[in-house]
Amino acid sequence: MKKQLHDNICEEHLFSSIFNKYAKDLHDFLYYKFGELLNPKDKVQEAFVKLWQNCAKVTPDKAKSFLFTTANNLMLNEVAHQKVVLKYQQTKPKTSTNENPEFLMQESEYMDKLQRALANLTDAQREAFMMNRVEGKRFKEIAKILDISTKAVEKRIYGALEKLRRDIKEL
Repeated sequence: MKKQLHDNICEEHLFSSIFNKYAKDLHDFLYYKFGELLNPKDKVQEAFVKLWQNCAKVTPDKAKSFLFTTANNLMLNEVAHQKVVLKYQQTKPKTSTNENPEFLMQESEYMDKLQRALANLTDAQREAFMMNRVEGKRFKEIAKILDISTKAVEKRIYGALEKLRRDIKEL
């Protein structure tokens, strides 16, 4: 049986190495699952703050699990909060609309529209689409990671592209 070198992660160099090892993967996980609108970067930072606050209780081999579980829960809490905010916004009369009839937009407006369109994808579509387009993974790789068939991956990505084309006519 392998003996652990450290009982907890309260040493700065150990915590720093855990941060360097998992921060990007954690951000990508949150971004693919929930999109950009819920600020995955903030949730990654909050998860690491909670890890530091509980460093005496968390062993190095449990750090990844703690981080991903904490960050996922933070995002789920934010989703629930956004639903409440949306519910109360709907009671007020709308004074403006997000739709803009002009075909030509400035670059910043286009990026905002793209982010909204990505956020409107289903979790499954966004996850498969981002793995394919951002990370450059092939359909077979995505199917293996998500434990689904290659056809299911094709359908998710095709559906995401169709939805994006509808939401962003310039794409």
